[in-house]
Amino acid sequence: MGDTRRIGIAVDFSVGSRAALKWAIDNVARKGDHLILINTRPEGQYEEAEVQLWEATGSPMIPLNELCDPTIMKKYGTKPDPDTLDLVKSAASQKEVVILLKIFWGDPRDKLCEAIDNIPLDHLVVGNRGLGKLKRVIMGSVSNYVVNQSTCPVTVVKQAEA
Repeated sequence: MGDTRRIGIAVDFSVGSRAALKWAIDNVARKGDHLILINTRPEGQYEEAEVQLWEATGSPMIPLNELCDPTIMKKYGTKPDPDTLDLVKSAASQKEVVILLKIFWGDPRDKLCEAIDNIPLDHLVVGNRGLGKLKRVIMGSVSNYVVNQSTCPVTVVKQAEA
């Protein structure tokens, strides 16, 4: 892809991931970049045969027009929220970036680290839910794990207090 940078943004379509996406668009994205939204879905039984094939390697790259199509997204078992779709549509037109979505099935910690090497990514931006120390010890922190295991620069965007 030459000078084109591939910037991954972990998205679960929550407030925290939207903040990370907005931060990446405002502070990192530049004309010609590929912003690759990385969504992880839980492992499980899926009816679609394609999903069963993609569980090991992730979905194919999904372009913006398909990301905005609810029928296509239903096939992947995900439903992007309207605010996230508005952000990426604006970024595509105003910043002149290419928006793609890649879906992985499994543990977000492992799948984000796999995405870094498999896509490959030049930079990864993840949100942080702001768990307290006790909850972070019990539940684990995806962002902390990815920062420590990543082979590329990772930016953690802390969720703003309400």
